[in-house]
Amino acid sequence: MTYKIPTDVQILGRDIKSEQLKYHNKRVAVCKEFTFDAAHHLHCYDGKCKNLHGHTYKLVITMSGFVNAIGIAVDFGEIKEIFKSAIDSKLDHQYLNEVLPPMNTTAENMVVWIWEQIDLELNNRGLSEQGHRLEELKLYETPTSYAVMKREWMVERDV
Repeated sequence: MTYKIPTDVQILGRDIKSEQLKYHNKRVAVCKEFTFDAAHHLHCYDGKCKNLHGHTYKLVITMSGFVNAIGIAVDFGEIKEIFKSAIDSKLDHQYLNEVLPPMNTTAENMVVWIWEQIDLELNNRGLSEQGHRLEELKLYETPTSYAVMKREWMVERDV
């Protein structure tokens, strides 16, 4: 295969028009991954996790929106700011049993709490009004074990 080296860089106004930057009017999801370190233990659990221990959690945030005039649905930098403000500042290097609301600090409970915090941040920043929304969260407790929360699952079950 032969690779062509560009001899010129595309210039806005000369090679592409502003109205061409937005290619479509569809909703698109973007994903960004983050890590944070925290300690916890589980109550009423008959296994190793009943003891105090720590994890490097990995959180994958999937957020969607409609592309703007330059073709961006959700800015990766904005997702990073939301994570830092809503999650990292509260959970990184913390004892989760102390900083989370009263709950067993399972990945299943935590992923719902994280959803609520990010959703609140989207509302506070006015991004929900612009059509941005969470679609899915994956919270990895280990490299091979994680909990998932999807938009359609964020409903209360009648008990």
